[in-house]
Amino acid sequence: HAVNPRRRDDARAAVVVVDLDGFKEINDSLGHAAGDELLVELSRRLEEALRVTDTVARLGGDEFGALLAQVGSREDVLHAVQRMRDAIEAPVALHGLSLSLEASIGIALYPEDGEDVQTLLRCADAAMYHAKEEKSGWAFYDADVIRHGAPRVTLMGELRRALDQRELVLYYQPKAILTDGTVHAVEALLRWQHPQRGLVGPDEFIPMAQQTGLIKPLTQYVIDEALRQCRAWIQGGLTLAIAVNLSARSLVDGEFPVQVAGLLDRWGVSPALLEFEITESAMLTDPGRTRLILERLSEMGIRLSIDDFGTGYSSLAYLKRLPVNEIKVDRSFVMNMDQDEDDATIVKSTIDLGRNLGLDVVAEGVENEQVWDRLRALGCTAAQGYYLSRPVPAAELGSWMLERRALR
Repeated sequence: HAVNPRRRDDARAAVVVVDLDGFKEINDSLGHAAGDELLVELSRRLEEALRVTDTVARLGGDEFGALLAQVGSREDVLHAVQRMRDAIEAPVALHGLSLSLEASIGIALYPEDGEDVQTLLRCADAAMYHAKEEKSGWAFYDADVIRHGAPRVTLMGELRRALDQRELVLYYQPKAILTDGTVHAVEALLRWQHPQRGLVGPDEFIPMAQQTGLIKPLTQYVIDEALRQCRAWIQGGLTLAIAVNLSARSLVDGEFPVQVAGLLDRWGVSPALLEFEITESAMLTDPGRTRLILERLSEMGIRLSIDDFGTGYSSLAYLKRLPVNEIKVDRSFVMNMDQDEDDATIVKSTIDLGRNLGLDVVAEGVENEQVWDRLRALGCTAAQGYYLSRPVPAAELGSWMLERRALR
């Protein structure tokens, strides 16, 4: 059906269906009595999270329903849904354990999705399954999306399988110190070795994973695999720091630093050999929370780098307050700086700024010797790009490094 945006925004009520993810496992391992205790606690929390004019009821099993009365706009509904999610995701102390749950939430709006409770419940239920399938946390009912979202849902299903089957591989692009050309670090870049489609680049699947819960296991996978490789290189006599790109999701996930510490322990790698690259826009999703998490990572001894610097909106005051070690000048300025004086000026200013703040400055997208030499003359710390090497699989990088050592 056609949706009138104005009517969408004047929605007078919303029906919300909440399905708990992971409840079955808790029920199976701790028993039904513990499961019931948990449901009672969550029911109490959901009532507290909503207004007195709203109604919460258990729909059976691990599902709750809520009727939100007199909501002015979709934003009001989303605020309520976010409060419900926070209530569910806050740890619950049960039988001496601290349990964390997540939920998939579907939302249907009155009057446009339906004019009676049964229709609205059915629509909210369909939206909930869509949210669960996409691992997006929540979804508004949208007949077109639920009907036409199949290819996207299929790709997400395949990506989940690829994680389990370890079809995702890391390629590594070297970074070299500009003064003497020493390769000291690599950036880990994810590729998907798809059984039918061949090598799929991250542009095709990372944005989709970021909109869903899949980015979390994907990030864990990349860090785990990068540290495993780092360990293998060390055992082969090659010590290289590895940089991993982080999404905005990781920067607001309170458990993330603990999980990283666990992975460092698992592979016995020094935190000084791990670096996280964060874009300016990711840092601005929730600046307060991001800063806390970055501080915890920095205290662990992990290096932090701001990726694509100059393309986002971070204020310099904010940059000064963050525990970052490095900024990376975006390739869009670096690539043509030998021909475009404006680009060269921007790069020079960024290098000066970084050095004045005591930060290392890395240039991305270096494709020829002229740019390499100019960056070195400007005092840039390090560089990466096709002039040095394209991203290559781990085995190829090892032999490339040995060859390079022999040449120098």
